[in-house]
Amino acid sequence: MSFGGLFEGGTGARLGGEIPFSSPAMAAAGAGGNVSQPHHRSFTSSALSLALRTNSERNPMAAIGAAAGALDSINVKDDEIESRSGSDNLEGNSGDDLDQDNPRKRKRYHRHTPQQIQELEALFKECPHPDEKQRLELSKRLCLESRQVKFWFQNRRTQMKTQIERHENTILRQENDKLRAENMSMREAMRNPICSNCGSPAMIGESSLEEQHLRIENARLKEELDRVCTLAGKFLGRPVSSTSGPNASLELGVGNNGFAGLNPVAALPEFTSVVSSPRIDRSIERSMFLELALGAMDELVKMAQMEEPLWLPSLDCGVKEALNFDEYHQVFPRCIGMKPSGFVSEASRETGMVIINSLALVETLMDATRWADMFPGIIARAAITDIISSGMGGTRNGALQLMRAELQVLSPLVPIREVNFLRFCKQHAEGIWAVVDVSIDGIRESNPSSVSCRRLPSGCLVQDMPNGYCKVTWVEHAEYDETRVHRLYRGLLQSGMGFGAQRWLATLQRQCECLAILMSSSIISRDNSAITPSGRRSMLKLAQRMTANFCAGICTSSMHKWSKLCAPGVGEDVRVLTRQSLDDPGEPPGVVLSAATSVWLAASPHRVFDFLRDERIRSEWDILSNGGPMQEMAHIAKGHDNGNAVSLLRAATGGTNQSGMLILQETCMDASGSMVVYAPVDIPAMHVVMTGGDSTYVALLPSGFIIIPDSPRNGNATARSGSPTVRGGNAGCLLTVAFQILVNSLPTAKLTVESVETVNNLIACTVQKIKAAVQCES
Repeated sequence: MSFGGLFEGGTGARLGGEIPFSSPAMAAAGAGGNVSQPHHRSFTSSALSLALRTNSERNPMAAIGAAAGALDSINVKDDEIESRSGSDNLEGNSGDDLDQDNPRKRKRYHRHTPQQIQELEALFKECPHPDEKQRLELSKRLCLESRQVKFWFQNRRTQMKTQIERHENTILRQENDKLRAENMSMREAMRNPICSNCGSPAMIGESSLEEQHLRIENARLKEELDRVCTLAGKFLGRPVSSTSGPNASLELGVGNNGFAGLNPVAALPEFTSVVSSPRIDRSIERSMFLELALGAMDELVKMAQMEEPLWLPSLDCGVKEALNFDEYHQVFPRCIGMKPSGFVSEASRETGMVIINSLALVETLMDATRWADMFPGIIARAAITDIISSGMGGTRNGALQLMRAELQVLSPLVPIREVNFLRFCKQHAEGIWAVVDVSIDGIRESNPSSVSCRRLPSGCLVQDMPNGYCKVTWVEHAEYDETRVHRLYRGLLQSGMGFGAQRWLATLQRQCECLAILMSSSIISRDNSAITPSGRRSMLKLAQRMTANFCAGICTSSMHKWSKLCAPGVGEDVRVLTRQSLDDPGEPPGVVLSAATSVWLAASPHRVFDFLRDERIRSEWDILSNGGPMQEMAHIAKGHDNGNAVSLLRAATGGTNQSGMLILQETCMDASGSMVVYAPVDIPAMHVVMTGGDSTYVALLPSGFIIIPDSPRNGNATARSGSPTVRGGNAGCLLTVAFQILVNSLPTAKLTVESVETVNNLIACTVQKIKAAVQCES
């Protein structure tokens, strides 16, 4: 608003086009008259305009302040104002009716009632500018004249505008004071500039200190912008210029790599928010995560597609290919830093057909719970710790998340691998996806002694096939501390058979085949008793819980509440764990002991597996059979191979059946190994399960065996049997035996040495019986 132009005229000037001013009223005010209308003021053009013009020449802010002060001290009355403060009203028409001989004489005022003011205020909030019809209706409802309503709204708008102007003036004064203080501090800094690097006096020449700071900030932002453009170019497969200007669109089209509609700003906003977001460190870290994920994806795809000399035929049984590390280091740069001292490398690749489509497999891998359920013997625990990008267009394309997992080989002699890694999913073409994992230890600093394993670019390339299957190429590459692994398993891990691609792909094939069979209309079964379809599902659910509890009792995962026990008389290769079972409905209450050990056998894995799952000769090693044969009551197939099934056993004569107990057993086998898990169960409880009842409250404590083909590089065959191979040209197998036993039915009871000795003797006796049965006594 121009105050000078507003007050130079003598009559007819208006404040914001709302309040008219008359010359007689102004003359009265200039002569010292006091028209008592504190919120509607008349102005003397000469005195006020002069004061405003003088102040505005000296200081514009002071002129605004003077105007605000003048508005507070001058009274307004004219021929159109008939209300006071929006609530009082003159009993008359205009100021022209005032007695000219006595200017102090005035009309009587009529104050609006509270109800009238409330009605007027309510309409003012909805409509500050009512039309003639609205004013007429309101005047009739409030018993006022139409002109009174009109002038009330006019004055109320003026009052509102004046309040806003005062508030703006206050803000302007504050800003002016702030700028003045900053100006003084900058002048003081320019008198004695100090270099931030060396602390000595700085020579800034003609440029100001502020300009120096801006130059440094611009250089940093330009470097960050170039970095983001480089990352976006990697997404697209073509360079992206950073010189398009701040208003240039970053919308990118469809590239040859299958990323449709990629917008780095929209899809991954936190990667490019360095300028606007105060969380610069987090944005830079996420930018580094994205750059690491892109490099890992590129490496995974190349490793999945390249042949010799990168991949060479392997000399290990069961492993087809071995990585040529010399060629690898020449082709691929290090993406997670140098290999720690004492670490060794393992790498493997495997290709196979899986009965699942690419979209379903990608969703399984990107969901931590479903991923752990798909690989129950490999993953002890998994969780998503941060979602950096959830994908684009409602798909997993471009999804990037931070994960934490505990990977295991089912043996007490192999420590669990705890890894923090990025998982990045990308669609390369229609029906072709890739999911890559890479450790983040090089980005997030951690205690080197706490890192026992680092995951180099690993994952799978998935391609849909016309028959409903998908072709999966799996690559595993890791570096780990070998000194933490027992010598019995070092060769197995170096060959890639422990945590390698063969085991991941074989487990995936077996699990998908099981799901396909169970979801089909015809379920393969050899039931000797009538089990309903709901009973089969309940029985399979119980077997799944049994196997999960068995695996949890072998390895000391942080997810399970087991305490390691060091007891005298227990061999160094035997691990004893204990815990208290209190209110778990799936376990009997009391003190539970879990004992496990791993041994090498000079027998083929298939021979050992067939011996352990044969119910007719089970009495040769199982004390629960009481020396007699077992009979299979029910059999639910989980695969086309007879070795993948859930069975219910009972003693053929006497023994277990007379004691009111049955044996629930699950057997699994694939190219990476096999497993036999069993647990005694009550007959009444199993009757409920077989009729479709809830299996959650069936208490069981599982025991069983893990059989893994041994690697020739282990040297176990020569050390144990005196020959480089065993019967059948096989290097033998590694057998893990584990038992869970309730040693006391009181959860608060103390563990005794006799209980530990009993479990230790049970393991030693069972191992000796198995060795004798398969003719491989040491």
